[in-house]
Amino acid sequence: MKIAYFDCLSGISGDMVVGALIDSGLAIKILQRELEKLAIKDYSVSASRDERHHIVGINFKIRFKESCHHRTFTGIKSLINKSKLSAKVKELSAAIFLNLVKAEAKVHGCKIDEVYFHEVGAIDSIVDVVGAAIGIEQLGIEKIYSSPLPLGSGWVETSHGRMPVPAPATLGLLKNVPVVSSPVASELTTPTGAAIMKTLAQGFGNMPNMKIQGTGYGVGDKNFKEIPNILRLVIGEELISSIGGFDHEKLLVIETNIDDMNPQIYEYIMTRLFKKGAIDVFLVPIQMKKNRPAVLLKILCRENKKDVIMDVLFEETTTIGIRVYNVDRCCLERSIKEVSTSYGNVRVKVSQRGGKSINIQPEYEDCKKVAEKKNVPLKQVMNAALEAGYNLKKRG
Repeated sequence: MKIAYFDCLSGISGDMVVGALIDSGLAIKILQRELEKLAIKDYSVSASRDERHHIVGINFKIRFKESCHHRTFTGIKSLINKSKLSAKVKELSAAIFLNLVKAEAKVHGCKIDEVYFHEVGAIDSIVDVVGAAIGIEQLGIEKIYSSPLPLGSGWVETSHGRMPVPAPATLGLLKNVPVVSSPVASELTTPTGAAIMKTLAQGFGNMPNMKIQGTGYGVGDKNFKEIPNILRLVIGEELISSIGGFDHEKLLVIETNIDDMNPQIYEYIMTRLFKKGAIDVFLVPIQMKKNRPAVLLKILCRENKKDVIMDVLFEETTTIGIRVYNVDRCCLERSIKEVSTSYGNVRVKVSQRGGKSINIQPEYEDCKKVAEKKNVPLKQVMNAALEAGYNLKKRG
């Protein structure tokens, strides 16, 4: 699996993210072509080689005409959704903006659509956010990790006046995100940079185990004496840690007991939870006080999905309390193989440990389609696929 690690040694901003992606292989012509799918005029982008402390990278710049217009989140989301950008780019961009506008709304004590982006800030943020999503898709990045984020100190000028560093919206965005101090008296992590990492990063900490394939550097506009103002991006193939021959991963279990909800709602909730990033969702029948029958709703997820999963539970269920705890998950290595049966080709899932096949299971949806097409019992197709899978195992 292709993963990316953002090493935010001097913070992160939207333009530095795009610069690092360009330096990692995102072609500027492709970026410009995709950005043209947005109905935005009177702006241009450029990417030039620049250096900080003798480290060379890409300085990504956006130029536009001044305007007094303002944009709301609804307007920005509509702009993105009406474009011909890919579904993935639209989804990532909208999710980033939603986190950004939620933080701004909380700071200003207003509703989401009462947050106004000044036209200059809106164009800058839209291009940075959508550009980042385009780069991630174009480079085939499937997972993103980040170092802890340095925030800086001092003051920053905004459209709302002089603000302390880190900006209030940045602090709001970085709830439950590891941060570190820095010797630089300047804004290092911007609200846009924080929103991108808050939304996309599946974990914060040291560089994950990976086979490095390439690196890129996004150069910031300021030149600090203390440290190079760069964002380092490392891209490679994920190497999953192994314990006793099993793939090992740290996960969270989020669970709640529910005894007063219409059971018809569970299907809808499960669908929402999976869309929000749950790895697994399951229901366990339990008996509560006064012998009242109830359901234990359990969700398995990664740390970075905790907040959105809990939001769904509080919004969609009748629960008033949730339990969260860490678990270790050990899995067999898995791969998908296609086998030939007398009914047609079917995929099977092969589970391995230390290179040795342990279990083989036919893919249900494949078998179902073949059974319907050939008008034969589903169990016959599954048995044939299983036999073909084990014959594949014997051949090695």
